[in-house]
Amino acid sequence: MRLPILTLLLALAAPLRAETWELEVPRIPMDDASPTDPLSYRPLERASQPWKLCILYPHLKDAYWLSVNHGMADEAARLGVGFTLYEAGGYPNLARQIEQAEACAASGADALIVGTVSWDGLTPVLRRISERIPVIAAVNDIAPEGIAAKSSVPWREMGAAAGRVLAERHPKGSAPVDVAWFPGPEGAGWVRFVEEGFREAIAGSSARVVAVKHGDTGREEQVLLIEEVLDEVDHIDYLVGSGPMAEAAVSILRSRGRGGIGVISDYMTHAVHRGIRRGRIIAAPSDFPVMQGRLAVEMAVRAIEGKLVVRHAGPRIVTVTGENIGSYDAANTLAPADFTPVFSAEPSRTGGDVSPAE
Repeated sequence: MRLPILTLLLALAAPLRAETWELEVPRIPMDDASPTDPLSYRPLERASQPWKLCILYPHLKDAYWLSVNHGMADEAARLGVGFTLYEAGGYPNLARQIEQAEACAASGADALIVGTVSWDGLTPVLRRISERIPVIAAVNDIAPEGIAAKSSVPWREMGAAAGRVLAERHPKGSAPVDVAWFPGPEGAGWVRFVEEGFREAIAGSSARVVAVKHGDTGREEQVLLIEEVLDEVDHIDYLVGSGPMAEAAVSILRSRGRGGIGVISDYMTHAVHRGIRRGRIIAAPSDFPVMQGRLAVEMAVRAIEGKLVVRHAGPRIVTVTGENIGSYDAANTLAPADFTPVFSAEPSRTGGDVSPAE
């Protein structure tokens, strides 16, 4: 389908309103390697009924998923739908997330939104659930079977964005620099793609990876991995990896007197944002998790109501540095400082603030 036709259909599917979301749409839905086209997306004004959604997250251990939660809660309130949220407690907990998906289906939810812990570990159960209600993928990459729509960015590009920061600072032919690389938990759907993008981006540079540490993205696990690298490897110029890794690295390097080591994150969190602003973290790409959360909820409502036109979309990735941190869209990246997780909300008849369930 040509993009101008998509734009026309979206205009017909929703009332004219001032708000539009600037998104990137893969030409081949569910294929993160597909070229993308820009789209000014006009979201629905309201849900036709007070639908109930069920939402699954890998965890709420870091501010990234808190920001996704903020976007989802805000969009659910705007559309007038409710939701129940479950978090698996971490990427190793595939069995728990499968149980949660089955509980969602049994609860009578009208749609399921999944931030998966595994590329294809949930595929059999999601395929069964999709025969009864729409299944929407959010943020993390996932096998396409049973997925009605997907709100995400290509995580290969997130890894590549972090790698390009190194490649630009240390082009081929310059003095070599040693990098410790923290891709994330083995087996998680996004990690393989981050790894591929990062390796491709530094292939033509003088950066060389001298240590690799996989692990869950909880801060405690990342602290242990950073300390292992600093104890095991004599010389390191950069630590590169997840938001929690970068957050932890700032304080660990300061306490060890290793301020000469650079830190780069491959996604944005509140603490990474502060670290860039203060000059303690070099850069991080933003994939605008608040907007990804909003889009996943809006897609779920469209899927329930038979109004789904765009099956796969996400924001355009922006690499944030000290030079542009004052101008990028932080509101669609970071939840407000006083935001706390919303696990359950009743449908709203009038829209506005989320009404937490008792």
